Amino acid sequence: MALAKVFSAVNIGLDSKLIEVEVDLGSGFPCFNIVGLPDKAVEEAKERTRSALINSGFKFPGKGRLIINLAPADIKKEGPAYDLPIALGILAASNQIPFNLLPLKESIFVGELALNGDLRHTKGVLPIAVLAKQLGMINLFLPETNSTEASLVAGLKIFPLQSLNQLIGHFSGRPLVKPIESQGIEVVPQEEFEFDFAYIKGQENVKRALEIAAAGGHNLLMTGPPGAGKTLLARALPSILPLMTKQEVLEVTKIYSVAGLLQENQAFISQRPFRSPHHTISDIALVGGGQSPRPGEISLAHRGVLFLDEFPEFHRDVLESLRQPLEDGVVTVSRARGHVTYPAKFTLIASQNPCPCGYLGDPNKQCLCTPSQILKYRKKISGPLLDRIDLHLEVPRIKFEKLSEEKIAESSKEIRKRVQQAHLKQGKRYRGLKILTNAELSIPLLKKFCQIDSASQELLGKAIEDYQLSARAYHRILKVARTIADLAGEEKIQPSYLAEALQYRTKISEERNQISFF
Repeated sequence: MALAKVFSAVNIGLDSKLIEVEVDLGSGFPCFNIVGLPDKAVEEAKERTRSALINSGFKFPGKGRLIINLAPADIKKEGPAYDLPIALGILAASNQIPFNLLPLKESIFVGELALNGDLRHTKGVLPIAVLAKQLGMINLFLPETNSTEASLVAGLKIFPLQSLNQLIGHFSGRPLVKPIESQGIEVVPQEEFEFDFAYIKGQENVKRALEIAAAGGHNLLMTGPPGAGKTLLARALPSILPLMTKQEVLEVTKIYSVAGLLQENQAFISQRPFRSPHHTISDIALVGGGQSPRPGEISLAHRGVLFLDEFPEFHRDVLESLRQPLEDGVVTVSRARGHVTYPAKFTLIASQNPCPCGYLGDPNKQCLCTPSQILKYRKKISGPLLDRIDLHLEVPRIKFEKLSEEKIAESSKEIRKRVQQAHLKQGKRYRGLKILTNAELSIPLLKKFCQIDSASQELLGKAIEDYQLSARAYHRILKVARTIADLAGEEKIQPSYLAEALQYRTKISEERNQISFF
């Protein structure tokens, strides 16, 4: 009879905290209890570990009190990742393995056990590997299918395991489990996409705006009749997005690891996310949360694109929940037991019809909507939310002559070259800062990096007065002009760049005037 201690970890948001799995096997009335705020999945570890130990050829201690304490006791423990450390602790406490020879103080163990003792894929391993490195731990024992994910963290010995027996054999001197080496992050550009700008006829002004959005991380709203190509243009956006940096890869991979969306043996997320939720989505599914908080769609779109098709069809409270993340780049989910913060620096691309029937202003089809219907439709999207969208575009219907042209437009590959150069320019400019794109510029940084001459000041001042633009619009216009200058390879913001940025804001003012008219 003895007391054994094995280290594991728990994920809280995107960070991990060390958990001490204490196993006490003492005298008294036979029982098997797990304490330390376990959830249902942790409670069920009692049956999984019992069967896994017996089916692996070990004895389950049937006499005496078996108590498992997961410390610290004030943190909620969730999921099946504690199966492996619990089983190892039971074997050590019952003297079935040489307790004194185990490297428990320098190792972290995670993994779900099958009833036959095999180890199953476990989510949230990457943040645990980061924690192990920060704490100076040497070894990380985990399921083999998680090993490539954990190998992103250098300076750790990652031991991939197929079963509990393999781990015990490793400690007993039988064929050792060889640790795998850390893999570097090498992002290879994707060459083929389902949608390419080369095969999208017309809409050159929208393609230009999407190029600006991709280069600077700016939000964009497209308005046009059904069949004009809004969804197709948005679906083609990933083909021109810049390559992710190593920092961005780690940020995104941690989110997908915690959410359990990494495929088995997938090392990291190599392409920028493109998320397109249906308009019936709830605010919790979009922003994140739940009884056990999980990342929402806006966090899964971190450093990528969140595409909201049929923008006004989303519930108003769902859309309003976007306002704070669009401004701050993070979302904080608060619950009774505490709060977690998830990153949410995404590019919002939205599309909508000009009215419920979709043909308001169309030269060929008559709009059948009443003024009250149009007003109700447009009021589904609030002014403050529209004000956070940098680029507002009209997407007209494409004429037959344009559709039937044999000429192929500029390819996504060529556009992506300009976007990549602009992205690299921003990375160099903001090196040492906590931002990567122009869209993330704060007001102090805006004053430093977006200076304009007197002629541009006069042009901007007149536009703000004529179109009654807000202070937020003023700052966002400067950010867009900064991106246009980067695409042109210029360090100075020319008046022509500012004029182009302004044209993307005039539509929102015109829409508000139309609403007032109705």
